This record gives sequence, structure tokens and C-alpha cells, in this order.
Amino acid sequence: MKNIKDIADQVFAKTYARNPICLVKGQGATLWDSNGKEYTDFLAGIAVCILGHAHPAVTDAVAKQAAKLVHVSNLFYTEPQTLLAEQLVKSCFADRVFFCNSGAEANEAAIKMARKYFKENGQPQRYRVISMEHSFHGRTFATMAATGQDKIKKGFEPMMDGFDHVPFNDLEAVEKAITDETCAILTEPIQAEGGVMVPFPGYLPGLRELCDKKGILLIFDEVQTGMGRTGTLFAHQQMGATPDIMTLAKGLANGLPIGAALATEDVAAAFTPGSHATTFGGTPLVTAAALAVLVALQDQDILEMSISVGDYFKNQLLLLKEKFTCVEEVRGLGLLLGLKLSMEGGPIVAKAMEMGYIFNVTQANVLRFVPPLIITRKDVDGLIAALDSILAEQQ
Repeated sequence: MKNIKDIADQVFAKTYARNPICLVKGQGATLWDSNGKEYTDFLAGIAVCILGHAHPAVTDAVAKQAAKLVHVSNLFYTEPQTLLAEQLVKSCFADRVFFCNSGAEANEAAIKMARKYFKENGQPQRYRVISMEHSFHGRTFATMAATGQDKIKKGFEPMMDGFDHVPFNDLEAVEKAITDETCAILTEPIQAEGGVMVPFPGYLPGLRELCDKKGILLIFDEVQTGMGRTGTLFAHQQMGATPDIMTLAKGLANGLPIGAALATEDVAAAFTPGSHATTFGGTPLVTAAALAVLVALQDQDILEMSISVGDYFKNQLLLLKEKFTCVEEVRGLGLLLGLKLSMEGGPIVAKAMEMGYIFNVTQANVLRFVPPLIITRKDVDGLIAALDSILAEQQ
């Protein structure tokens, strides 16, 4: 058999600095490469495989649906899509759902919905969106413009107009940025790609108050924080604020491509036939998988596990902080955790992978841990021991 890495390096666009292993199998929180080496997965496809790999309920749902109906287009009703939408609106503030294929597309839909809402309601001058510095909302032109990281935009200028950026966790800066042209505030409840930044307790409620005061919309990007990642189905449900629009993706179908923009009845009314569409959004196959995920999160103790194991994990990371001067800060909530270092995190990630543990680094020096929600304390203990050994060599 040809060497997969050699073939890949010849044929792929060079958009990823890939790790030098070929993963071939997964089960639960464990992955195996083509040489049979075993890894404990603390990345979960970047916060995607929340139930772990080859979860029986998801596998069964996909297999059964694939044998019946994979795709028919959104010109028709299908049962899995309808049942998933019903369960999602029952679980949150929203009344309506638009399905798409990714987080970026969900955020595009949210931005379009917010703009059109004001056009339909006699305020066509309102089109600008306030988002946060260090945020990440996607790599399409609109979501790239909304993203508050220059490195994401480099080489693609000029950026699309209509986006203003302010510091995260700063209500005064947000209020100053609101003008008669502002239509919405867009933020992640926790900035994941931005370094696992958790806001102060009154931040999201403060944003809600500002939106109500100024007559604008509040959009929460829960692409990475949603689906139980922080201990509640959606992160905002434990932060005291409710949005007008929420976006989901990543963990929604445990690895199959899906995104969703959810909104209140009033706001969603801006989307009428022909105003927005997608060919593959919400196919029977992916919505069957997502429905199995949602049922698992509601009927099992997984959310409780994400809290209890997450708290245990965070406490173990705090012990590393006490022990090693190179650890500057422990961040996060539930099973979205970060370890800020005083040095580059890349070599730590590489060394840990050699020892059989997979995670990644964001903002160059923040180790990010987003494991499957089924991760165990024993798995955490193994990772902590590996990190202890690696960090000891840096002292």
C-alpha cells in the first residue's frame, strides 16, 4: 500500500499543517493510527465527536437511515429533519430552525437574518454587526470579516464591510460601538479559538440589556460551546442571558456535517421562501445522526459527566499550575478547558502525541482540551501524568 502521507502531501491544497500520523479507527475516546498505536483523544475532532467515536446510537441511526433515504433536497419534508428541529426548539428559546452544513454557514445565516429583519421592519440603515476581538466565526467572507483575528484575514483583504470589533468582556466598549447602523451583537459565550476565554458573570446579561435598550439583536455563536460542552445543552443557559439567534454545528451530529441557525418567531420571519437556501443542509442522513445525539444528551447522564469530569480535570490542571512556573493560567468551563503557558504550546502538543495523547494549541500558547463528553477521570489522570512529565522537562 502506498504511503498515505506521501500521497496526501502531493495532492492536498496546503491549508493544514497535518500531524504525521494516519488515523484509521476510533472507539469511545480512543483512536488508533495505521501503525496500530493507540491515542486518548482530548480533541474530539475539534469539539465535534462529543459522544466519542463509533457511538452505537449514532452508528445505528446512520446505518438505518443510509439504507432508507440519504438526500432529497429541502423542497420536501423528511421525518428526521422535522423531528430534530422539533427537539431543538423544545430545548431552548427558539421557535424556528434553519439547517445548513457548518458553523460558518450557520453564522452566515444568522448575519443575513439579522440584516433582513431590520430591512423588513422599516430600518434598512441597520446592517452593521458588532463582534469581539479574538473571536472566531468562520472562514467565508462574511464570517471572516466578523472574526476578530487578523491572522484569519491575512491575504484576503479587503474585508467585507459591516463589522465592528471591540474587546471581549468589555460592556462599555460594546455600548460605545453601537450606532444607528448597528443591527446586532455577535459573540461566543466562551471564546474557544480565542484562547478559551470565559467572560465575567454579568457580561452576557449585560449584552442582552444593551440589545434591549438599543433595539438590536443578540446572536450567540454556540458552534463550539453548544451540545453539552460546558455542562448545559447550550452554554448561555447557565450564563443568565438568552439570544435572539443562536448558531450550532460541530458536536450537533457527532462528526457528520451539519449546522443550524435558531431564532425566535419574530426574527425568523425575516426568512421567507427564496431568501436563503442550501442544497445539503439538514439531509435525512445527518439529521438522523443529530437526533440520536440529542436523544443521548437528554436521556443519559452525559451532561452531568461533563460537569463532574470537567471540574475534576480543571482541578488537576490547577495543580499543574501550582507546580510549574511555565503554567500561567487555567481557563474554561465544563469540558472546554485551556492551559495558558509562558512558552509556545506546539512542542508540548507534539510530545504529548508521542506519548499517546491528542489535543491542540490555540493562540500559540494555550493548550486546548475539548475531549468527548464521555471522557473518564482515568483518561484525565493519564493525560495529567503525561503533561507533568513534559512540563518537568521545561523547568
